[in-house]
Amino acid sequence: MKRRPIITIDGPAGAGKSTISKLLASRLSFICLDTGALYRAVAYRLKCEGWDGAAGTIADSGRLLKVSLKHEAGRVQVIVDGEDVSEKIRTEEIGLLASRISALPQIRENLLPVQRELAAAGGVVAEGRDMGTVVFPDADVKFFLDASVEERAKRRYLEMVCKGERVNLTDIGNDLLLRDRQDRGRSIAPLVIPADAVVVDSSNQSIPQVVDFMISVVERVCPLRECFLPEFT
Repeated sequence: MKRRPIITIDGPAGAGKSTISKLLASRLSFICLDTGALYRAVAYRLKCEGWDGAAGTIADSGRLLKVSLKHEAGRVQVIVDGEDVSEKIRTEEIGLLASRISALPQIRENLLPVQRELAAAGGVVAEGRDMGTVVFPDADVKFFLDASVEERAKRRYLEMVCKGERVNLTDIGNDLLLRDRQDRGRSIAPLVIPADAVVVDSSNQSIPQVVDFMISVVERVCPLRECFLPEFT
């Protein structure tokens, strides 16, 4: 039996990668690999430990190797040193810190084998910033999901308000612009569009429209009958 396909979805913060990748994975009965959650988990742990921003303190810490994703009852749990931090890592502060540390070679070297091991058998939708360029350069299907900063800020604002958080739309927009600069400007694995990726601008599209389009691309590139999924045979 051949390895099932690996699908990557790269793109800037707030473009909808997490939501889209989860729905796409569900439609295909694949595993959703939220690589951004791994970096957020490391950022959360460093914050808890009072990290001072010096790279050397990261290099000396063996704790970074104890990060994993656990799939249970249809939910992806982010585990750091045995603690489920899935909800604690979903803040703007942790997101900005994750963007900073993702530019550090020590962090990327520690997390790269974790990501590849999770996707070894295929049947994975992996989302992040460098999935199609660095982590899975030979992925079967690659997408780059984008949206205007105004639309991304509005989506993030509504998401946080629904959670009961008091936030400012302008501040969120500025944070996204800062993250864009950090992600695109870093020397290690910057955010770029993979040469062989299908670019999807979701600014004026609904979530179902984006997922349906991605399904059509997957069907064209690697027919579902070849994905070894019983429901499609």
